[in-house]
Amino acid sequence: MNSKVITAAILGTIAGAIGGFMLANSLNRSEVNALRAQSENRPAAAQASNRPDDPMNINIDEIKAKVAEADANPSNFGFQKSLGIALYRYGTLKRDADIVTEAARLLERAHGIDSKDYDVIVGLGNSYFDLGYFRKDSANLKRSREYYKLALDQRPKDADVMADVALSYFLDEPADLGRSVDEFQKALQANPKHERALTYLTQTYMRQGNFDEAGKVLEKLKSANPKNESVDELSRLIAAKEAPPIK
Repeated sequence: MNSKVITAAILGTIAGAIGGFMLANSLNRSEVNALRAQSENRPAAAQASNRPDDPMNINIDEIKAKVAEADANPSNFGFQKSLGIALYRYGTLKRDADIVTEAARLLERAHGIDSKDYDVIVGLGNSYFDLGYFRKDSANLKRSREYYKLALDQRPKDADVMADVALSYFLDEPADLGRSVDEFQKALQANPKHERALTYLTQTYMRQGNFDEAGKVLEKLKSANPKNESVDELSRLIAAKEAPPIK
């Protein structure tokens, strides 16, 4: 999906939530990750911008007002869910742990109303995952896995969720690289062309010093998508037998 289309989908989701309407499934986790990576690569000054015309910026007072409305209507499941998911997506793109924390709080409330809703369960897993990532916090990464397990109990072949479980072990401190390899391989059994699983399984093998296996997985990534943005850098690092930095 084109990055401008992704941006429009994200902001449309947030704007819809602010106005009381939302398409909760308009954007999947992989697309959020792709746009977040683009955001992380922007200059620091641009990331910090609060200009009204910044396409990645939404008035914080509007967000606070909508959160207050959700708090005033705690039994409204649809509102808690839609606003929680929208805030998660915006908060993770802005790398704003406070917004993601608010998203998790609303999603926890929604989960209390309907403990079986799949989107809410995955949203909670994603929110705690990103809080763990932003804050280098193992406790939140562990908590994300608890929700991902609930999600996989419902849909055991969801490769996106399986890849996030694997990545949570990859990012943990200390990292559990052996478990990460096992979980990435499970994701690839569900979807052999899952690019995020292939990308990070390559990196996991590199961090283990197993550059031969890393090279084999990288070839699978090239086959899945020769234009994947990680291919050239991973190829260079494997040739130099260097492990990639953790971002």
